Amino acid sequence: MTASAADSPPGSAPDLDDVRYQAVRSRDARFDGAFFTAVRTTGIYCRPSCPAVTPKRANVRFYPSAAAAQRAGFRACRRCRPDAAPGSAQWNVRADLTGRAMRLIDDGVVDREGVAGLAARLGYSTRQVHRQLTEELGAGPVALARARRAHTARILLQTTALPITEVAFAAGFASVRQFNDTIRAVYARTPGELRTHAGRRPDAGAGTGAIPLRLAHRGPYAAAQVFGFLERRAIAGVEEVTGAPGARLYRRTLRLPYGTGVAEVAEPPAGGRGHGAWLDCRLHLTDPRDLATAVQRVRRLFDLDADPCAVAAHLGADPRLAPLVAARPGLRSPGAADGEELAVRAVLGQQVTVAAAARLGARLVAAYGKPLPAPDGGLTHLFPDPDSLAGADLAELGMPDARRRTLRTLATALADGTVALDAGADRDEAERALVALPGIGPWTAGYVRMRALGDPDVFLPGDAGVRHGLTALGGALADAAAWRPWRSYALHHLWQHATDTAATAATAARRTRTPR
Repeated sequence: MTASAADSPPGSAPDLDDVRYQAVRSRDARFDGAFFTAVRTTGIYCRPSCPAVTPKRANVRFYPSAAAAQRAGFRACRRCRPDAAPGSAQWNVRADLTGRAMRLIDDGVVDREGVAGLAARLGYSTRQVHRQLTEELGAGPVALARARRAHTARILLQTTALPITEVAFAAGFASVRQFNDTIRAVYARTPGELRTHAGRRPDAGAGTGAIPLRLAHRGPYAAAQVFGFLERRAIAGVEEVTGAPGARLYRRTLRLPYGTGVAEVAEPPAGGRGHGAWLDCRLHLTDPRDLATAVQRVRRLFDLDADPCAVAAHLGADPRLAPLVAARPGLRSPGAADGEELAVRAVLGQQVTVAAAARLGARLVAAYGKPLPAPDGGLTHLFPDPDSLAGADLAELGMPDARRRTLRTLATALADGTVALDAGADRDEAERALVALPGIGPWTAGYVRMRALGDPDVFLPGDAGVRHGLTALGGALADAAAWRPWRSYALHHLWQHATDTAATAATAARRTRTPR
């Protein structure tokens, strides 16, 4: 999509604009975050599902990003809060310059390293990055980062008791004046007015970094399966899951650019009764400057920017997968809060069960993880960083010598940059670098690509669960070619089917053994 198509008056690109306008008329939440609609008579931009009266077509403009709408002089709607819409699912799918740049901007790279740092990570000149983003999104990296900072500032103003001056710098602004000007331009209110009109009192615990959030998603969300997936793999000390299914609380520690954090995410009730399209989250941060980065990492872990309707429509067209898709609407492909951590965990999981891998991870954390200043429930450590593992003996793990060497080799490659697994890493290059390391084969590299790099189109033909699932469905490995570009989701359907089948068989076996 070009900038001219993004800022489109009536009569241009009629087919595309007609589809967009129909989405606005029907208040279709599936398009939230995919594009933004602005009304020239009011000077406001909205998400497609905004509950306000539908504007006349002649008054509507469409933009591919919130930053583009802001750059054109529109302010955010106070009813639908378009800045809080789920991220566009295309950034998960696309592995090109724009997709990688957007993932890095969302992770806060422009705020921390500037546009030059963003360009260096991408391997392009600053001019090339600016031109490409402007052509596709109607805004360059500075404007896109500015929109991100404005959203972060609104969250801090409305959910914490931080002084306004501290909010300005925590959100990433270089000066209070820049902060004030941006908030007025984006929200048509001063920071003080934005806080006053929030409609709720800032969290009393915000001074210690506790920030309540609603993390939006689009379409159905298979919370039971996602929380179950994370619970089975939780590593003691770094993660914990409490509560019964249907009311679980997932908690984990985070290593962040400016400090550390603890994220808490609550499982919504089954069927979403009395609950909107979001996950309730609470972040405890040692430094509020990490807010936007922490939010994005939790979003990636829970795969909140996915488009489940597009996935279901494609996979559901396969008669073998259709029953699985219908049985689990909104099934996600969980990512990772930390790519380097996920890679280490993938090696720990080689040729052992999920439960055994979690136990190995707990031993690794206890021996080499950095302790928190004070335990927080069951959370006691940060996951070990690559530098800590590169020269470690690892004898505490009780693993074969060959696997310990693999773990040290991987840690060294992560520490010296031979393998890059940050938000904007080139997926093909990362996979090639991984398989070049002794002891890492296609399964491990593919698993890392799927979860650490958020690739929605990974298939693991050598995985035992995949083969068993295909056999049970009467399918074959060749069938997976038709599941592109959503093979990661097909993989999770097969895994979940195998898990459910095993649970059903175990229950039946227990009943058989129970005396009558």
